Amino acid sequence: MRLSTRQILRAGFALLVTTLTSAAFAQTSFSATYKGGSTSSCGSTYSIAGKEPTASGKYPVYIHIGGTGETYNGAWAMAAVNAMAAKGFVAATVQYDNGSFGTCTTISTRAKCIFNGANANSAIAKLCSRAKADCSKGVVTGGLSQGSIISVLSRNFDSRIRASMGQGTGSTYTVAYNLESCMADGRHTQPGDRIRIINGERDMFVGGTESIARSQAELVTGLKCSGLSPTECFRANGSGWAVVKDYQVNDLYADHCFMGLGTYGAQCTGVLAVDTNYQYGSGAWALPATTNWLKSFVTP
Repeated sequence: MRLSTRQILRAGFALLVTTLTSAAFAQTSFSATYKGGSTSSCGSTYSIAGKEPTASGKYPVYIHIGGTGETYNGAWAMAAVNAMAAKGFVAATVQYDNGSFGTCTTISTRAKCIFNGANANSAIAKLCSRAKADCSKGVVTGGLSQGSIISVLSRNFDSRIRASMGQGTGSTYTVAYNLESCMADGRHTQPGDRIRIINGERDMFVGGTESIARSQAELVTGLKCSGLSPTECFRANGSGWAVVKDYQVNDLYADHCFMGLGTYGAQCTGVLAVDTNYQYGSGAWALPATTNWLKSFVTP
């Protein structure tokens, strides 16, 4: 698909700004392992891939969780990790048992293995023990699809988690996967005013229409806005939700994986590419706005 001159210039300017910002927080890559899985034993070994500022000091922590079947250190996850490390976080993406979806019980168990700070083998414990991490400054989370469910549920297991972002997030996915018991506002420990949900209008996993994408975000955050078909609804502190429209993404198809540069009409293709409007854009649904919002809840 051919980008307009305006889109190219906007993306190029944003890339320049991002490069300059990243230079202020030069980053070093790291890897680690933790014990996780889909049972309470959390007995399987999984990988962690991260970035942290090269400069000496102590930093807050960002933890990213990918979607069902998504490679944990793929382009979409690493875009978030890189953005957060550039903002002064020990940032990491966590592998988990994501070969299937599940019920609230199954997904909550996976979330507990990742975020139970009392378990020295959990992912959050491993990250908080890093020399440059200071989790007393705050931990924030993000994720896509099943990873977004885990992100929202994260504070159920560690009170240091101050805010959570979710992309492609719902409370009632299908009759078979009704997650209202753990994902409806008030059913998760993370308060609605510490959650930011972004759904694509063509997200077939959430419902496939703008109205359903909106209603699912309302269910999770507990926030509704008046007016005819609003596509953004935020509290004063930036919590709330947005629905991504087709015209806002470069492939003109705001699906479940709107952050990818995919094929029109197909869900979650383009796994090797990141949409520039998402990665560098100025929209409230885009990565810069979301990462700035997460940063607002931690101590520098």
